[in-house]
Amino acid sequence: METGGLEKKTKVLTAEEKRTIALHEAGHATLSWHLQYANPLIKVTIVPRGQALGAAWYLPEERQITTKEQMLDEMCAILGGRAAEELFTGHISTGAMNDLERVTKQAYGMIAYAGMGDKLPNLCYYNSQEQFHKPYSEKTAELIDQEVKALIAEQYERAKRMLRQYSEGHHQLATLLMEREVIFAEDAEKIFGKRPWASRSEEIFGKDDNDDDAEENTPHHKHPEKHPEHQELVVAECCHPLPGDSVVGYKD
Repeated sequence: METGGLEKKTKVLTAEEKRTIALHEAGHATLSWHLQYANPLIKVTIVPRGQALGAAWYLPEERQITTKEQMLDEMCAILGGRAAEELFTGHISTGAMNDLERVTKQAYGMIAYAGMGDKLPNLCYYNSQEQFHKPYSEKTAELIDQEVKALIAEQYERAKRMLRQYSEGHHQLATLLMEREVIFAEDAEKIFGKRPWASRSEEIFGKDDNDDDAEENTPHHKHPEKHPEHQELVVAECCHPLPGDSVVGYKD
């Protein structure tokens, strides 16, 4: 997982800039907490790091396959920063450029690579040998553009709806960020309550623990130790060719 660079507390921010960054990062955190398939939240900071003025860390799920619903939840959470700016400051800023780049690449990947479009279903223009080829007409290219725009617009509106729904908790989270500059998953849990879904890792490791308990109670237990602490966790890897990383950063 990327660290987002070294802290740069020498960067001076106005009170309004700090508030905007806090609202932006709290937008990511709020949506990731309430979206079932969004990556679990680890930490949020508004302390500048490298080129980023704030960042939110998540633990990417080590999925063997990724569904459309999972990808849409991730996209919605990424758009939560820009949506929060628009809703709660009345303007948008260049701070979401990194987020917009990510969702645009992801949307094109979903439509042109993974065959997840409504107008162009089950078609893939990706070739593992040639990276990308274009065996389609300009009309089809226009359809791809239209699908991408519609997909992103839909998730952006979804992000705004959810932020309105959880506006009180979002405000508390943003206020806490402005006061402390760094918050963790435990802080979000105090505000929103425990997430009702277990992460994929928790589900798998929980199953392993139950299997171990059952096997230890049998007379012929010969299986090796399977507890999580004995397994190497791989974070930030995904099985599809779509771009992604583990840090959502607010850049100036």
